[in-house]
Amino acid sequence: MAAARNLSGKVALITGASSGIGAATAVLFSKLGASLVLTGRKLDNLSAVGAECEKNSQEKPLLLIADLDKEDDVTNIVTDTIKRYGRLNILVNNAGILESGSIENTSLEQYDRLFRTNVRSIYQLTMLLTPYLVEAKGNIVNVSSVNGIRSFPGVLAYNMSKATVDQFTRCVALELAPKQVRCNSVNPGVTITELQKRGGLNDEAYKAFIERSRTTHALGRPGEADEVARTIAFLASDDASFVTGVSLPVDGGRHAMCPR
Repeated sequence: MAAARNLSGKVALITGASSGIGAATAVLFSKLGASLVLTGRKLDNLSAVGAECEKNSQEKPLLLIADLDKEDDVTNIVTDTIKRYGRLNILVNNAGILESGSIENTSLEQYDRLFRTNVRSIYQLTMLLTPYLVEAKGNIVNVSSVNGIRSFPGVLAYNMSKATVDQFTRCVALELAPKQVRCNSVNPGVTITELQKRGGLNDEAYKAFIERSRTTHALGRPGEADEVARTIAFLASDDASFVTGVSLPVDGGRHAMCPR
C-alpha cells in the first residue's frame, strides 16, 4: 500500500513497454496509480498493453511508437510526454536487445547496434528528460542485467553494454543527487520473456536454456517478468527514498554463484 500511495499522481515513462519486463512494469504501475507514457516498436503489442493498463486505472496511457535507435524518435518521445503531462516523475529505461557473439565473431556492426540501443538511446533520453526530472525531484530506473555484474562468454557486446548501463547508473546518481533525483538499476537474471528468442535462440535451444537455468540460478528457476517489475516499482517509489546508485540483482542469486 505504501508503493500505491507513492505512485499515485506520478507520471512515468517506460520504454520497451510492448512486451516482457516493460509490459509487466506498465501493468503494475497502472495498478499503483501512475499516469503512463509507454513506448515500443510494435503497435499491436503496445496497444494491447495499453488496453490492459487502462482497465486497471481508467486512464488511457500515452502510447508512442518509436525506434530508440533514431534520435528524432527519442526527441519526439520527450516532446509528446511533456505536451501531454507537462512533467515527468519516473523514467524507466527498459528497452534493450540481446545478440550472441564472441571476440572472434562479433562484428563492429553488431557491437554498434547493441550499444546504440542498450546505451546510446538511454543516454540521449535521460539527458533530454533530466531537466524535468530535476524539477519534479523524480527518479530513474535502468533495466540492466546480471551480465553487467558477472562475465559470461558468447554475448560479449551485450555484456559490455550492460556493464556500461551500470556505470551510467552510478555516475548519474552521483551527479543528480544534489538535486534530489535518484538513479538506480535492476539486474535481472534469466527471465521468461522473448529476449533470448529475439536474440537468436530457436525453440529447442530456448527450452534447453531455460532448463539449464535451474542449475545456474541459486533459487533453482528462471525469473518472471512481474518479479522484476515489482522491484522496479519499489525503486521508483518513495519506499526507496534513500536508495540511489544501486545495481540491484533480481536474478535468483545467480550473481553470487561460481563453479564448483
